[in-house]
Amino acid sequence: MAADGTTDDFEALLSASQRASRALGVAPAEQRHAAITAIAESIEAASASILAANAEDLARGRESGLDAGLLDRLLLDDTRIAGLADAARQLASLPDPIGEVLRQRTLPNGIDLTQVRVPFGVIGVIYEARPNVTVDLACIALGSGNAVVLRGGSAAERTNAVLVATMQGAIEAQGLPRESVQTIDRFGRDGAGRLMQARGLVDLLVPRGSAALIERVVTESTVPVIETGAGIVHAFVDRAADLPMALEIVLNAKTQRTSVCNALETVLVHRDIAATAVPVLAGALQEAGVTIHADGALPGVDGVQPLGEGGWATEHLSMDVAIGVVDDLDAAIEHVNRFGTHHTDTILTSDADAAARFLAEVDSAVVMHNASTRFTDGGEFGFGAEVGISTQKAHARGPMGLPELTSTKWLVRGTGQVRP
Repeated sequence: MAADGTTDDFEALLSASQRASRALGVAPAEQRHAAITAIAESIEAASASILAANAEDLARGRESGLDAGLLDRLLLDDTRIAGLADAARQLASLPDPIGEVLRQRTLPNGIDLTQVRVPFGVIGVIYEARPNVTVDLACIALGSGNAVVLRGGSAAERTNAVLVATMQGAIEAQGLPRESVQTIDRFGRDGAGRLMQARGLVDLLVPRGSAALIERVVTESTVPVIETGAGIVHAFVDRAADLPMALEIVLNAKTQRTSVCNALETVLVHRDIAATAVPVLAGALQEAGVTIHADGALPGVDGVQPLGEGGWATEHLSMDVAIGVVDDLDAAIEHVNRFGTHHTDTILTSDADAAARFLAEVDSAVVMHNASTRFTDGGEFGFGAEVGISTQKAHARGPMGLPELTSTKWLVRGTGQVRP
């Protein structure tokens, strides 16, 4: 409440989101899908305004010393806007999770039980310098029947303001509440804190961003949180690896895009092939502009830098990678489980038994065999887009799409039964 005893603007905004969530929860899938498609079309039509706002944010970010990784996440261009629209259209074509029957049975007394998917209600998202998240989350929320409240951070404030206004117009034109998507950026840092304490008005909170941001939300929030973790991502080059394949995968996982959480941060090499494999891998990475870090000298590699303050538990999000030599598969699994963030890890090997053990024993949301870690992505998994990549074990794990933004409820149908 405000000092004069009236409901303040922040609480009024969240209350409007609650009302919108109730409308979305009963809106037919066709109407919600039409709103998502309208968002795609509106974003394309407003691309000039979006890019102008994004240019302002980028200029301000450079002036304030925003690092290269955040600037890359902040950047929108024609290709990325087209990608956002394409992802929205893909989301609009996916099956509607709301009302999906998960379990059904009839009790001996004739009572019928049905467990179905339902929306959470109001979802809050706190994130940094990622205007793509603004669009992805709005569309996923609509697709799963939820209202969404966004705190996108000061770095992307102008871009997010234009995106949200554009999407609200598209949603309203389809007969749904414009408050289905709202931003609290105007409330500044205080808004993020208040969102974390809005239990009863917000049903679920998702943080996306730095390890410090995620830790703050997990620690301080009274609203239930789905934790999306940092990505200390590993590739283990086994002694039975096909080295040319391993090299191609390692280069892709490290250099295709460095500022994202599924980018490779550590390469582990089996000791039996280290003398040959490490110089090949490190040389190719260095030629691509990657700085090599290790906890000592590496065989046949010059210019190696120390691990740095974070040691093996470092998420570089830059053209840097750590390389280590491990004695065997057991040591590789132990290293990954100790220093990783349970995000994504891959084994590169032609040994089916080694691959099976790695897949079974590495405790991560996504574990791969002979594939680039860059595939851990909602779009690549066929979800259209993602809420984030959950590294926790409760409710949802890995890339989160439409079903992961639903809860369940039981429908009980009787004919007058009472419990004896």
